[in-house]
Amino acid sequence: MSWWTDQALPHVTDRLLGARDIHRLRERVCAGLHGEVVEIGFGSGLDVGHYPPAVTRVAAVEPSDVAWGLAAPRVAASPVAVDRAGLDGARLDLPDASFDSALSTFTLCTVPAVESALTEIRRVLRPGGALHFLEHGLAPDPAVVRWQRRLQPLQLRVGGGCHLDRPIADLVRGSGLEIEWLDTFYAGRPRAYAHVYLGRAVRS
Repeated sequence: MSWWTDQALPHVTDRLLGARDIHRLRERVCAGLHGEVVEIGFGSGLDVGHYPPAVTRVAAVEPSDVAWGLAAPRVAASPVAVDRAGLDGARLDLPDASFDSALSTFTLCTVPAVESALTEIRRVLRPGGALHFLEHGLAPDPAVVRWQRRLQPLQLRVGGGCHLDRPIADLVRGSGLEIEWLDTFYAGRPRAYAHVYLGRAVRS
């Protein structure tokens, strides 16, 4: 990896995605998590403070050692046990049907093999278990989409592989998970970066 992607970007992401408005969205997406949870793209642990009391354990999947280091104080302060459980969301070294819930926040935009990651999430969820997701992606407005496509090459370089225009809801449905509820909206500006998908999808 480049110095920017490997060393600097985790610090930048920690700052940008740690904003107060984003934490309000994290509170929403974490509501209803329970039991054993697998979180892909754990990052610097910005969701840790929002786990409900019903969560008993979190298996954190995170490829960046720098981000995991930034997460250390949050993990240490967490009343919930959080263990690093792998580096690659597309290849989870976890048993089938072993988790009650899954969590992904601002991860599906970047994980290279996104379809494989969602298939893996479905595999490790127990029947009736749910993926809670908070992601940015493809906007509904053609003018915004045009900007997303123009900015995409630059975003891939500076965002460590982040895509602005992934159709998150379609990708979740394509994995075989059934979307139970979904809220889509612009969470700020510029709109090309800010179209949010917040939802819950269940394994039948």
